[in-house]
Amino acid sequence: MATSAPQTDQLVSIEQADFHNSFVDELHGEASMDKSPRQVPGYHYSRVEPTAVRAPRLLAWSDDLAAYLGVVRPPERGPAVAILAGSQLNPSMKPFAARYGGHQFGNWAGQLGDGRAISLGELTAVDGSSWEIQLKGAGPTPYSRRADGRAVLRSSLREFLCSEAMHYLGVPTTRALSLVETGDVVIRDMFYNGNPQPEPGAIVARVAPTFVRFGNFQLMAAMGEKDNLRALADYVIRHQYPELGEPSSAVYVRWFEEISRRTAVMIAHWMSVGFVHGVMNTDNMSILGLTIDYGPYGWLEPYDPDWTPNTTDFGSRRYAFGQQPQVALWNLYQLARALAHLVETPQDLQQGLETYRTTLAETRHTMLLQKLGLTPMAPEAEDRAFVEELLEALAGSEIDMTLFFRQLSHTAPALLQKAESEETAWRELLANAAYSMSISEEQTLLQWLQRYLQRLRQEPASPEAIRESMLSVNPKYVLRNYLAQKAIEAAELGDLSFLNTLMDVLKTPFAEQPEHEELAAKRPDWAREKPGCATLSCSS
Repeated sequence: MATSAPQTDQLVSIEQADFHNSFVDELHGEASMDKSPRQVPGYHYSRVEPTAVRAPRLLAWSDDLAAYLGVVRPPERGPAVAILAGSQLNPSMKPFAARYGGHQFGNWAGQLGDGRAISLGELTAVDGSSWEIQLKGAGPTPYSRRADGRAVLRSSLREFLCSEAMHYLGVPTTRALSLVETGDVVIRDMFYNGNPQPEPGAIVARVAPTFVRFGNFQLMAAMGEKDNLRALADYVIRHQYPELGEPSSAVYVRWFEEISRRTAVMIAHWMSVGFVHGVMNTDNMSILGLTIDYGPYGWLEPYDPDWTPNTTDFGSRRYAFGQQPQVALWNLYQLARALAHLVETPQDLQQGLETYRTTLAETRHTMLLQKLGLTPMAPEAEDRAFVEELLEALAGSEIDMTLFFRQLSHTAPALLQKAESEETAWRELLANAAYSMSISEEQTLLQWLQRYLQRLRQEPASPEAIRESMLSVNPKYVLRNYLAQKAIEAAELGDLSFLNTLMDVLKTPFAEQPEHEELAAKRPDWAREKPGCATLSCSS
């Protein structure tokens, strides 16, 4: 996404912006405006308006994204914030809720759909690209089932913050424009343990070229709606993949291959920064290869491939950090089964799955080498085995992933220049990054680090260049769950200062920012088991 911004006097308020509505205008929709929960066969979407809230107030705003979209930051209250809260509409909007299905935790769930998300329409950004604006928590739709269509402040704040944090990390992601409190109370049972509590309501305005997901195609295929399936595929290709050409059987095959490639790149980015999505259902997989639906996500602190932040997933750990590459492949296979109805030779879609495998392996390896300040050297198999040994060693210890790679970015290049004791420097690094470590675990890592320094000495770049390249890919600041939880607790008391600080720091996650060292610290002991810091649920 471009970051160049127009002059302030060229920006318009969102209530005056000119929305267009390609999804509504070009696809088959239900126009009744009926919000009652029900099955909606035969349609891509249902026209539905957001439900007004009591007292909307702007809590957070993404200035960079807004400038890119050509809209000005609104005052804390007023018509623009009322639109962002779903209490009023711009006349050019045609709001809708999309219909889709999906596999949830590996089981087919049938019709799901936008149960609390309502898209307002699309804005044209300053570079001419089109971006859909969607309100999450805007009230009931036909797809709400037994729910109220609302969202609470804690989950909305987490989605707002993480969408933007991931963007600045360079991870393919949806964005977030605004966070608005509603003034209404929402009842939620946070851990599904029979203890519902009133919580403040909020709405996040999220932004993407489209919010179409794997599940849109799955439901059309499952219901035998081949015409709808083809129409949706053609719509996505023409608007989001025009370089592939006019839709045809061969183009559908190339399109699936490109979806697979983008998905692999996204997963490689997740694995590189230690991000755990937490609920990789097929209805939470973007057709553009973007991170979508920030629910019970988390960031690895101890490097643990079996860790998941999602309490609902504790039994199987299907969506644990180390399972994400395989789950994405499984999800792509489910998408291929749906798209097979459009392809003359369904076996041709297998190439997309192979593209996913090879792209993921190559991208992950390249990113790991970059994190270590290394360039590829022959034989490649030795390099691959070498970096995999590090991940195995980290998994056997309680080492903070972000801290380890960030400190390595300073320590390793420095050792190339100094004659000081290597072992002393390595021990200090491990002590600073470890939550706990046995003597044998420390020895395993020390042995690897000694071999790593020998390998690093073979690099042609100067120590200074190696250091800069490592610092540019190993973030100092990530949205650790305990930091998000601190921002939530303060915001619930009316204090937005920590939220604003986090937003500013996470815009430059690779910069040192010495005045904010405490935000790059190890997870504190008090956060190890605290709800919201260590574990979350799908409740929001």
